[in-house]
Amino acid sequence: MILSALLTSVGINFGLCLLFFTLYSVLRKQPGNAHVYAPRLVAEGKSMRSDFNLERFLPSASWVRKAWETSEEELLALSGLDGVVFMRIFVFSIKVFTFAMIIGFVLLPINFLGNQLTMDYKDLPNKSLESFSISNVNDGSNRLWIHFSAAYIFTGFVCYLLYSEFKYISSKRITCFYSSEPMIHQFTVLVRGIPVSSGISFSESVENFFTLYYPSTYLSHVIVRRTSKLQKLISDADDLSRRLLHMKSTKYSQQGRKVNLLDHYEKKLESLVENVRMEQSLITGQEVPAAFVSFKSRFGAAIALHIKQGINPTEWNTEAAPEPQDVYWPFFSASFTKIWISRYVAFVACIVFTVLFFGPVVLVQSLTHLDQLETWFPFLKGILSVTFVSQVITGYLPSLILQLFQHYVPPTMILLSSIQGYIGHTHIEKSACYKILWFTIWNVFIANVLSGSILYQANVFLELKNIPSVLAVAVPGQLLTVYSPKHETNGKFWPIVHNSTIFSLVLMHIIAIGIFGLKKIPLASGFMIPLPVMTLLFNNYCQKRFIPLFKSYPAECLIKKDQDDQSSGTMDAFYEKLVNAYRDPALVPIQTPGNGDGRYSPLLQGTEV
Repeated sequence: MILSALLTSVGINFGLCLLFFTLYSVLRKQPGNAHVYAPRLVAEGKSMRSDFNLERFLPSASWVRKAWETSEEELLALSGLDGVVFMRIFVFSIKVFTFAMIIGFVLLPINFLGNQLTMDYKDLPNKSLESFSISNVNDGSNRLWIHFSAAYIFTGFVCYLLYSEFKYISSKRITCFYSSEPMIHQFTVLVRGIPVSSGISFSESVENFFTLYYPSTYLSHVIVRRTSKLQKLISDADDLSRRLLHMKSTKYSQQGRKVNLLDHYEKKLESLVENVRMEQSLITGQEVPAAFVSFKSRFGAAIALHIKQGINPTEWNTEAAPEPQDVYWPFFSASFTKIWISRYVAFVACIVFTVLFFGPVVLVQSLTHLDQLETWFPFLKGILSVTFVSQVITGYLPSLILQLFQHYVPPTMILLSSIQGYIGHTHIEKSACYKILWFTIWNVFIANVLSGSILYQANVFLELKNIPSVLAVAVPGQLLTVYSPKHETNGKFWPIVHNSTIFSLVLMHIIAIGIFGLKKIPLASGFMIPLPVMTLLFNNYCQKRFIPLFKSYPAECLIKKDQDDQSSGTMDAFYEKLVNAYRDPALVPIQTPGNGDGRYSPLLQGTEV
C-alpha cells in the first residue's frame, strides 16, 4: 500500500467515525429510540423525557465525558465485576497501544532515513509504506540495535501491565466474593454420567448416592429431562404470542381481515399451549443421566466438585454449575460419547471454516497491491489509473470488504461452540472467543501480511525453519445505559486477554529474530532468543500464581464465607430458593396473552428432591 492510499483510508474512516458519532449523539436522545440506546432504563421502568427540546436534536459529546467519569465503584454496582474487567481491558489496550505509538514515533525517522530501498523524496505520497518500516534500514546498520532495544522495552512494559492487571483483578474477585450475597451456583454442581441401576430412576440413584456419601452437606437435586421437543413448542408459542401482541397494538388497514387473522392466530396459539401441556405431562419419565445437585455450603459443593466420585471415570462426573439463567439446556440429553464426538466434529469444522475463509481473505487483501490487480484484471487498468479510485481501492476497500466478511464469523463460532457440550452460555462464549482469536490470527494477520506474495511463497511454509524469515520479509510491508448483565463470571474472561497478549508478544519475538537475521546482524538474532523464553516463563509464573483463583475460590475463602452466611440467619430462605433454582424453563408455565386466569398451568409441578 502506498502512503497516499493509507491517508485516503484514514480520511474516509475518520469522516465515517465523525458521522456515526454525530448520529449516535442525536439518536440516543430521542425517546422513541430508548429501547435501542437505553434498554437498561426501559427494563428498570424508567423513561426518557418526551417534551420538545431543541437540545435533543443537537449533537453533543456529553455522554463520552459521563462514561469516562464513571467510577469503578459505580460500574461495579451497575454491571458487576465483568463490567469492571471489560472496561479495564479497554484501558489496558489504550496503555499498550499508546506505548507502542511512542516507540513507533521513535523508530519512524530511523526507518525513513535509511536507504536500503530506493526512494524519490519528491514523490513521497506515491511511495510504499515500506519506506517507513524496518525494511528501509540498511543491512548491518547499528541503528537496528535501537529496534532490538525497543523489542525488550516494549515486552517488559506489556508484561508489567499484565502482571498488574492479573494481580488487581484476582484480588478484586476475592473482595467481591466476600461482599456478595449467597449465589445459587456456588452451592451447586452438575453431575453427569449417572449410572443406570435396575429398578430405580436416575433421580433415585442421585438421592441414594449423595445421601450415603455426603450425609451432612447434601441438600437437594434437580434431575434433567429431555425437553428439546417441548422447547420447540414453547418457542413457537412465544413467537405467535408476540405476533398477536403486535397485531393488537397496531393499526391495520383492513379491519375485517385483521379480525380473521386474530381469530386464526388465537386458535393456533391455544392449540400450541395444549400441546405444551400434553408434552409436559409426558416428560415425567424422560430423565437424562444428569442432575444439578445442591449442598448446604459452598465448601461441601467444592469437595464434590474437585474429588472423583466413582471408580469408573465416565460415571458420576461433576463440574461447576453455571448460574441458573446461564444454563444452556439443549445439549443436556447428549451422552458422554455424543459429547466427545461433537467436540471433535466442532474442532474439525472450525479448522475447515478457517481454511476455506483464507482464500477470499487473500483475494480481498490483494487489492492493496495495485500492480498485481492490473496483472490479473487488465481491463481495469484504465479505471485504476485514476488516482483517487486507486487510492480508495487499495487503501479503504480491502478493509471494508474484510469487515463485512468477518461479520459472519462470531455467530458461526458460537454455533460451533454450542454443539460441543458446554453447559453454560458463558462457556460457549468463552470457547467462541478462542476460536475467533485463532481465526483472526490466521485470516487477518497471516493472510494480510502474505497476501501480496502468497501464490509465490506457499511452498516456503513446508519448512518450519523458514517461517521467521518469511514473516520477517512480509510483515514490515501491511499491520452504562446499554449493558444489562444476564449472568456474571466475576472476571473469568481476563485470562483470555492475558493469553492472547502473550501469544502476540512471542509472535513478535519470532518475527524480530527473522528480521535481524535478514538484516545481517546475527548477534541481535541470538540475543533475541532469550526474550520469548523469558516471556513464556513469565506466563508460566502468572498461570501458577493467578489462574487457580480464576478457576475456583480457595477453601480459606469458602469456609469463611460459609461461616459468615450461617451466622447471618438468612440461609433457610436461601435454601428454599435453591431447591427450585435449576428447574428447566421448559417446565415453567407458558406465558401467553390471556392466560392470566391460570388455564394453562403445567401438569408437571415441583422438582425431584
